[in-house]
Amino acid sequence: MRALNKIIFTCLCFQSGIIFAAADTIFLGGPIVTVNPKNEEVQALAIQNGKIVAVGSEADIKKNWLDKDTKVMNLHGQTLMPGFVEPHVHIILTSIVEGLWLDLSNFTLPYDTIDTLSRKLKAQLKKLPAGGWLAGFGVDPSRTSPFMAELTADILDKVSTDTPIFIINQSGHIAYVNHKALELAGVTDKTPNPSGGGIYVKDAQGRLTGKLIEPPSYLPFQEKISLPTEAELVQAIQKTTKRMAATGITTSAEITLGANLGLENELKLFKGIAANEGLPIRVRAYLYGSAIPKGFDSIKPNDGDDRLRFVGVKFISDGSTQGLTAALNESYTYPKGTKNRGDLNYGDENLYNQIKPYFDQGWQISVHANGDRAIDQTLNNYAKLLAGNAHPEARRLRIEHFTINNSEQVKIAKQLGVIPGFTIGHVDYWGEAFHDHIVGPKRADRIDPSASFKKEGTPFAYHSDSPVSHYGPLRYISQGVTRLWQLPPKKVLGANERVTVDDAIRAVTINAAYQVMSDDKIGSLEVGKLADLVVLDKNPRKTEPGQIANIKVKETWVGGKKQNW
Repeated sequence: MRALNKIIFTCLCFQSGIIFAAADTIFLGGPIVTVNPKNEEVQALAIQNGKIVAVGSEADIKKNWLDKDTKVMNLHGQTLMPGFVEPHVHIILTSIVEGLWLDLSNFTLPYDTIDTLSRKLKAQLKKLPAGGWLAGFGVDPSRTSPFMAELTADILDKVSTDTPIFIINQSGHIAYVNHKALELAGVTDKTPNPSGGGIYVKDAQGRLTGKLIEPPSYLPFQEKISLPTEAELVQAIQKTTKRMAATGITTSAEITLGANLGLENELKLFKGIAANEGLPIRVRAYLYGSAIPKGFDSIKPNDGDDRLRFVGVKFISDGSTQGLTAALNESYTYPKGTKNRGDLNYGDENLYNQIKPYFDQGWQISVHANGDRAIDQTLNNYAKLLAGNAHPEARRLRIEHFTINNSEQVKIAKQLGVIPGFTIGHVDYWGEAFHDHIVGPKRADRIDPSASFKKEGTPFAYHSDSPVSHYGPLRYISQGVTRLWQLPPKKVLGANERVTVDDAIRAVTINAAYQVMSDDKIGSLEVGKLADLVVLDKNPRKTEPGQIANIKVKETWVGGKKQNW
């Protein structure tokens, strides 16, 4: 019987492309969390040629896969898990923010004030070369004291009237400039708003305030800012992806390829780095729909390889909830008495006409929709795309954020096979602001409706939207389970939307892999899958949920190779 079992096993290995021979590496000596359909923990795992060839008991794996050349990795009680999958990161923008611009992001307490922000800007001003722009990212009025204190051209003029200043809000959907920047960009009080949702904000007298809404309004300024050299960009991307690997991420999306430097430039960057084996993680790229030139056809759906693959096209239908620009069905509750419901970036027919050609070409479609009005629009357009399709789940249409929502939208998303992705940091960093100020308790409690999707039996994924919030999947797990907001006294935002640790683990592993069209190769520790692994100093399944974010990542392995950070 044992001989027969070995023959059967050898045949299965052959069908999976696995050569039946000794393993290159065996892991043992600690819990191995597989995240397989049965959610099993096992004793040992074997790797051969970058793939997982066996998962099971230590005795069986030693017997069948160990020889004198096999490297045995004793975990010494540490935990082995599938490498984390980050399905929504702006890798190039994050690299620029982390390595080339002034990073003003503040996810700790106390909050910044206009004075502290001005001091940081003045300090950066001293480091600029002559003729340069002071460019930065991370100002957040909803996390500034007093609440919603905001930069203006007049405030930025106090930093400098000679140096142009361009600062993107933490949400990415708003920016602030001084009068020198307006002058150099050629934007005046009479300049019409750009198409695609962009707004040059004016005061009651019709004068520019220095506030810009939505990326189309940034373009005249970005065209004037000196671009980093290719060498600087490559170095910045490599540093950022190494930092991502250090948090346990083994695969990440680049969710808006082409949004910063143009599609051809960003394609060249990623292809060059990948060709030189400079990516420490796998990348699944989504072309930014608004950046695709007319007639572009040099990349087809699913082009690439396991390291760099092009899988989707991304559109942005509305703005930021904390920035008060997401499109809601009912008005915001801040400021008191406001009629502001935010704005849609596209009319219904326009959005449909934008996404349908790429859907017909076979691309996975991803639409950013924060507000419930934007979610309605996106779902309605997805229903039109999928009309008559017997298996809508096969297209895996994505909705990014799904922030302000209702129960009916969750049901419709299930029917359409939509897989939502939640910026789960919303409940942590902005929970109090949403609940007490921006949308009120009822709508705030439904933000990132993880338990609602679980109840429907529909997978959901967690992400950072970096640089909007910091990447770190262990933190997402903790945030999804506890739903505690940061500002004291800490409270739970929407207790009914909390999920179990296992649910949250799936949201950063197999569900996230499913979302980026790669669950056949990554996201769980199963025979035949790529050996993408993370070693943790503690088992998150046995750790108090509030402490999961503090678990240390000890090692990250991609394709059976340990990555150097």
